Amino acid sequence: MGASLALASKQIIIYGGIPVCITGIIGNALNLIVFLSLETFRKNACAFYLIMMSMFNIGQLCFSFFFSRVIIALIGTDGTTSSLFYCKFRILLSQLCVAASLTCFCLATVDQFFATCSQPRWQRFSNIKVAHRLVIVTILFWICHGIPYIVFYHYIESSTNTTSCGSDNLMFNNYRAYFFVLGLVGYLPVLVAASFGYLSYRKIQQIAYRTVPIVRRELDKQLTSMVLIQVIVNVFTLLPYTTANALATNASFTNDPSIQRQFQLILNIIIIIYYIYFASPFYIYMCASERFRRQFLYVLSKLYCFNQCKQPTMIHNQITPEVQTASKQ
Repeated sequence: MGASLALASKQIIIYGGIPVCITGIIGNALNLIVFLSLETFRKNACAFYLIMMSMFNIGQLCFSFFFSRVIIALIGTDGTTSSLFYCKFRILLSQLCVAASLTCFCLATVDQFFATCSQPRWQRFSNIKVAHRLVIVTILFWICHGIPYIVFYHYIESSTNTTSCGSDNLMFNNYRAYFFVLGLVGYLPVLVAASFGYLSYRKIQQIAYRTVPIVRRELDKQLTSMVLIQVIVNVFTLLPYTTANALATNASFTNDPSIQRQFQLILNIIIIIYYIYFASPFYIYMCASERFRRQFLYVLSKLYCFNQCKQPTMIHNQITPEVQTASKQ
């Protein structure tokens, strides 16, 4: 029974994780292409947050999911035991990507709230220059936050003589389990995004009655609908994983080996659902916004035409001799 549960847990990660990784990386790359190709998005603060979120999503899918969980399920090791630098670097990059991605999404929902406010003093916070500064601060903050990971993560040898990459510092482990995982990247981002998403929805209902340029009004409606649908999806993808982590921190809950194996099977399913957050933004935007679908097709057609124009054309410069028929005298 235990062996079959362990095998099932591994198969879930392999056959569920690989499609999520592939579709997620492709989707986030397409997000970047669309957002960076159109000037409308390049000058918009909310779109800039979504651009940065897509970049961090790709990093999280690669380093934290594929090169960690999927590779372990496939070959039994993730390479962290062969290099102490990689052991420390991967966990640093993983916490940076997950925290920065969630922060950028929260900033996008907050920005839409400011953008849809009727008071100019609030609207001025929805600014591309402010967005650039906040993203720089976000990256620097989470890099500094990751320094303890570099300090406390090292090789740990278990009672079965197996070496793993982890931390045995009790205070740091408690901080990570209770404050970082459950709070900073758990319930807090969902609460912030849901609150400002709801407020933005209320504001966008009133925007038709205000004197706003039609181009900006349509862009605000588009981005608000895209972000709001993503907030709803995030509730169902992020909360189960956070709740499962809260249960896993209860030592008495996981003492029984039989319960541990069953819980690990359920946890692996929840992990796949959790990483859908990082993989799904492009597909959410395609479903939520007809305008985004048109913009995506427009960008694809531009790229296709650009590639066609770059292809060398054969220039036929051959002279065909004229055959003149001599007239009979």
